[in-house]
Amino acid sequence: MSNKNLSEICNKSLTESKAEDILSLNVKDISSFADEIILATANSNRHAASTSQKLVDSLKKNKIDIIGVEGEIESGWVLVDCGDVVVNIMKKDEREFYDLEGLWGDGRLIKKYR
Repeated sequence: MSNKNLSEICNKSLTESKAEDILSLNVKDISSFADEIILATANSNRHAASTSQKLVDSLKKNKIDIIGVEGEIESGWVLVDCGDVVVNIMKKDEREFYDLEGLWGDGRLIKKYR
């Protein structure tokens, strides 16, 4: 499956789960672990957990292998590793604190969804 299709499946699932401020960053030239990083904001720990579970279900439905899911419900941050695309679902406070947009962004925005 192409990265574009994988990205579209992830973003559709995140949007349907009411994640906010969804954006995709192209990190292909600066990362050895992924081509794209998707960031999304959840309203609560429970929302992050349910959003990540719906994403995993959507990926499995589309026969996409998942390398792993990291993060605990109380952490406010769940990472879903799909290989070439890595999805970070974070509460607003964690997203602002870790500033992954600042770390990886630097003109690499592919698309902002919400």
